[in-house]
Amino acid sequence: MSRASPATRVRAGRRGARVQHWPRILWWVVLSAGLLPALWLGARTAGAFGGLGVNPIETLLTDSGTFTIIFLLLALSVTPLRRLTGQAPILRLRRMLGLLAFGYATAHFLIWLGVDLFFDWQLIIEDLTTRPFVMAGFAAWMILLLLAATSTRGAMTLLKRHWTRLHRLVYLAGILGVVHIVWLTRADYREVTLYALALATLLGMRLFWALRTPRKVRGEPARNGAG
Repeated sequence: MSRASPATRVRAGRRGARVQHWPRILWWVVLSAGLLPALWLGARTAGAFGGLGVNPIETLLTDSGTFTIIFLLLALSVTPLRRLTGQAPILRLRRMLGLLAFGYATAHFLIWLGVDLFFDWQLIIEDLTTRPFVMAGFAAWMILLLLAATSTRGAMTLLKRHWTRLHRLVYLAGILGVVHIVWLTRADYREVTLYALALATLLGMRLFWALRTPRKVRGEPARNGAG
């Protein structure tokens, strides 16, 4: 058997290093892109790019809510994308995208709580008990809070297979998020229809694969988050 030349081994090592490093590079690229909307919204709040318009509070709420549902749908799309492409390293993006969605959801929640209602607990309780769209949005945020708090490896080890079942609540958070937007929309339903179709597609793919997967391999914790 012939041995590879030193030059061949060096080239093979370089190719292996590139293959090994690309998931980490992709992770940082996606994270940087995920933070851009926050920087853009912060710059507009400071008066750049034309500011926030005639109704700055509504703009802050609308934009932060839009970023939340987009990143939540992106997080939910990671597992289907991995299954369709066979690229397992893509799963490293799932937890990060989920935490980005939680971050924008928390910003949305705090803007409503502090900027819109000025921490007036009477108004807050009234909204939470009389406005269905607020109830749906708050329930979605509570689910994301729970999932973010249990997204660590320590929580995965502690909860074992219950961790995967718990993190399937992310789909309920997505449904509640879409319902929240539907109940807020007054006239133009095109945008929320796209969100609903995207979520329905992801749920349909999940159900299709779940029905095809043997029961004995279901419920095993993934290494990089639920999906």
